Amino acid sequence: MKFDRRALLGGAAAGGGLWALQALLPAWAQTDSAGLRADLPTLTGPDIGLTIGRTPFTVNGRTGQAVTINGTLPAPVLRLREGQTVRLSVTNTLDEDTSIHWHGILLPFQMDGVPGISFPGIRPRETFVYEFPIIQSGTFWYHSHSGLQEALGHYGPIVIDPAGADPVGYDREHVLVLSDWSFMRPHEILEKLKKSPGYFNRQRTTLAGLLDGSDRMSLEERRMWGSMRMDPRDILDVNGSTYTYLINGHGPAENWTGLFRPGERVRLRIINASAMSIFNVRIPGLAMTVVQADGENVRPVEVDEFQISVAETYDVIVRPTEDRAYTIVSEAIDRSGMGRATLAPRPGMTAEVPPLRQVPNLTMRDMGMGSMDHGAMAGMDHAAMGGMAHGSASPDPASGDGAMSMAGMNMRDPDNAPPDMEVGVGVDMVSMDPANRLGERPTGLETVPHRVLVYTDLVSLQPNKDQRPPSRTMEIHLTGNMERFMWGFDGRKFSELVEPIRFERNERVRVTLVNDTMMAHPIHLHGHFFELVTGGPAGHQPLKHTVNVAPGGKVTFDLTADNPGDWAFHCHLLMHMHAGMFNVVTVRPLEGAAS
Repeated sequence: MKFDRRALLGGAAAGGGLWALQALLPAWAQTDSAGLRADLPTLTGPDIGLTIGRTPFTVNGRTGQAVTINGTLPAPVLRLREGQTVRLSVTNTLDEDTSIHWHGILLPFQMDGVPGISFPGIRPRETFVYEFPIIQSGTFWYHSHSGLQEALGHYGPIVIDPAGADPVGYDREHVLVLSDWSFMRPHEILEKLKKSPGYFNRQRTTLAGLLDGSDRMSLEERRMWGSMRMDPRDILDVNGSTYTYLINGHGPAENWTGLFRPGERVRLRIINASAMSIFNVRIPGLAMTVVQADGENVRPVEVDEFQISVAETYDVIVRPTEDRAYTIVSEAIDRSGMGRATLAPRPGMTAEVPPLRQVPNLTMRDMGMGSMDHGAMAGMDHAAMGGMAHGSASPDPASGDGAMSMAGMNMRDPDNAPPDMEVGVGVDMVSMDPANRLGERPTGLETVPHRVLVYTDLVSLQPNKDQRPPSRTMEIHLTGNMERFMWGFDGRKFSELVEPIRFERNERVRVTLVNDTMMAHPIHLHGHFFELVTGGPAGHQPLKHTVNVAPGGKVTFDLTADNPGDWAFHCHLLMHMHAGMFNVVTVRPLEGAAS
């Protein structure tokens, strides 16, 4: 059923039945005398039709062509309920194949929507019907897994209401889809990155910044970074030099506005549907209580800012008590731009938009030297730092000359690489001392004077279903070569016909992801949730389907491989996935198959 709430309410009002109809609507859809309402197009019911095509899209007064679903960017909200079965008929009007992946949804692998892995894809002018039971609740999203269509607007939100009482109490909600948009075609962006990985970085350190101190680096630090042929401002591959940052399809000047009544508890369902952008989110003057991560309820934790990586979702409760507007800020982590929206009691109200904050600098910890503090680089020997890039060893600190031994940082030395890692042209760095950074404030938020969410703050509201100890461990390295813009797992790109990652059905495995690069990687596993090993309360590890692995860091999670089939496992930075950081997770035996 296509649910056009505005038309439905208008017809009911004309017939005098508005208030009677109100009682039939869920709280999120109800209006009131102030005209407050859900304002994203919404589809619900057991049968939903979706049409993928090309639609003009205008932002900042300029128009381009987007790939859309039902003609909107973002696509309509799919409002479902736990316990129902849904049939989604997807018609492709493009001149190329397409697909829809239901991100974070637990379903049979044949319905997962990844061409070449779980189904063939949807050919031009054909319709594919996805059908699956809804066995969970929370905030999720959907997007293309074909080519680079996701970067062109092919994404939308999913909200699944629980079958029973919702443990989160709220009076009103808004869905906030964060994304990035460029009038440069994504294939051209990828081509430029392959030719010059720093093409979009207009925020490099400069001589003027050194002289006036604005770069916040000493001359010796600058020389060290230069010796390593590395850039301390290389934080996002693609950024505000070409991207406009959107909230619900609106650019900053267009100011999407969500309404509230002072004193209400407002639930914000925040989804990072961008192609390549990690955001720091805050609402100046308004505290946020995180109640859900990746669609899973967590014990409430009050913060003033949080980082949301690509493909993650966070639900927060805010309670604005004043009769004024508040600015919602989604600032790119390299501070090259921001998305901006407003919460207000009445349309047309605005609040002050804060300026972009200073550009962060990467540190020794981002280079995989986790035991060193942020100022350690300044005291290191210049020749030693050069050896990190060229493979030469410098004197050991024990020799008394104050320099560090860098032999362990030789970027492509097979003797220093972990077992099973393919060390070739696709690997330009092996972290010497990767650190568990789950409890650290994320990039750019290390010193802000307010409360910042870290992964170790997340505690599952309900006990973990499987509390067996892992039967084995596995280590997977996230690898790359920045100069060649090559990415992979364990030194191999997916195109090199790598072996799938294999699990026995219902096997319990402890997996450690080691980031051997200086870029963050949001790693997503289809068809499953995993439990982050945070050191928090036993049996209440937070469940995630996507986790951001910090530069030079490592993340450990426990996985119960309980969903049989073939599943995509990849970095959710779209260009990284297409450049090779992708593999298949195979869970066997399948239903009805012999062991």
